[in-house]
Amino acid sequence: MAELSGTVALVTGASTGIGRHLVHGLAARGAMVVGVARGADRLAAAMDDVAAATGARTLALAADVTERAAVEAAVAQATAAFGRVDLLVNNAGLIDASEVPLWEADPEQWWRVVESHIRGAFLICRAVVPGMVTRGGGRVVNLASGTGLRAKPVYSAYSVAKSGLMRITEALAESLTGTGVTVFDLAPGVVDTDMTRSMPMWAGRTDWTDPELVVSWVVAIAEGRLDQWSGRFIHTVADDLEALAGVRTLDADARRLRLSPWGDGDTFRR
Repeated sequence: MAELSGTVALVTGASTGIGRHLVHGLAARGAMVVGVARGADRLAAAMDDVAAATGARTLALAADVTERAAVEAAVAQATAAFGRVDLLVNNAGLIDASEVPLWEADPEQWWRVVESHIRGAFLICRAVVPGMVTRGGGRVVNLASGTGLRAKPVYSAYSVAKSGLMRITEALAESLTGTGVTVFDLAPGVVDTDMTRSMPMWAGRTDWTDPELVVSWVVAIAEGRLDQWSGRFIHTVADDLEALAGVRTLDADARRLRLSPWGDGDTFRR
């Protein structure tokens, strides 16, 4: 497979879980892949394994995505090594430490969860997107979640973070209209990872989402097959890729976060 030959992809949270699957899947399809994660040794080992298995060029850059200087240095190194970033996948992020209501959550840990998704995606986008705009093209995939569409009482930080990430996607997509750069919310379903295994709500689950399904959606986005869905929410399991690829006209509010009216007599409309 070489669908992505010549493409430079940058994936955060690359050393484990969904990020690790994405790094391998993109590399196997011919992409040059930059992996970013906090743990230098584990990341280097993961990227070396991918390079050995696929023959692709890879680069491991240890960085905490919530630290501005580290993010800017990593993106500068990636650009120096490969010349550009064509595809950015914001996958890094934490989960609530325990299933408790908001008032019982540890304040510092709660905020770290929000920062990992929101500040992390903001800083990476801020560092990568200008280069895409200058070149007249690029794609950003923010790993979303159905949790961002509805409240999760015992995962309040994760819910807040994923809702906020969807707003980042929408705002970024609107501001990039006409530049050739597109942005997507992609919910991966429930993939069997260390993170999902740590969540009591998934205890005993056996019907995990195939990570290759997530890879196939990201590849389709990288190929430009879903550009009309820029700024919108896509779900790897609930949606049909071919059906979405065939859509040409979308309502202005389709697949975006909106406040629904309470009924026909509701006078508030946005």
